[in-house]
Amino acid sequence: CTHYLFIVVVAVNSTLLTINSGDYIFYTDWAWTSFVVFSIANTLMTVVGAVYYITFTGVPGTGAYYGLIMQVYTWVAKVAWYALGYPADFIVHPMWIPSCMLLDLAYWATKKNKHSLIFFGGVLVGMSMPLFNMVQLMLIADPLETAFKYPRPTLPPYMTPIEPQVGKFYNSPVALGAGAGSVLSVTFAALGCKLNTW
Repeated sequence: CTHYLFIVVVAVNSTLLTINSGDYIFYTDWAWTSFVVFSIANTLMTVVGAVYYITFTGVPGTGAYYGLIMQVYTWVAKVAWYALGYPADFIVHPMWIPSCMLLDLAYWATKKNKHSLIFFGGVLVGMSMPLFNMVQLMLIADPLETAFKYPRPTLPPYMTPIEPQVGKFYNSPVALGAGAGSVLSVTFAALGCKLNTW
């Protein structure tokens, strides 16, 4: 019971994180700084939960199942926001499943080696999630334009939409997000394994 409760809690939290970090993108310099925050935040939720689930069951494939849970929760949240009057493209829902499948692959290919899961799986997720997230962003309407079109009356000053600073972070948010994610997600993966030893 506790195990499944953990999965539900993490899935719900991943949905809230998606809404908050995705919402943040639309009110800031979305293509640079906030995209990196978005990538790292989603990498954290993906790696910790999926690695916990994989090592808890010991069965390759459960990571993808965890990603499916997160995906469904995120889609439900997007529909809920759409029902509240937000435009369909307003909430960016990350593709959790492909990165979780990479974790499963690392675990399976190394014959269920936990340390390989941490190092290889962590790096794979950290490098892949920014790529998948950017593909998502490229397929929807311009977030900055959407932010100006649907302003919030209670928008705090620090969230006021601003034009992108061209060239910031070498004009490559995917590279920066992947670089930061590949380093940090190894620690996230170790945390996921550690949850099974408490």
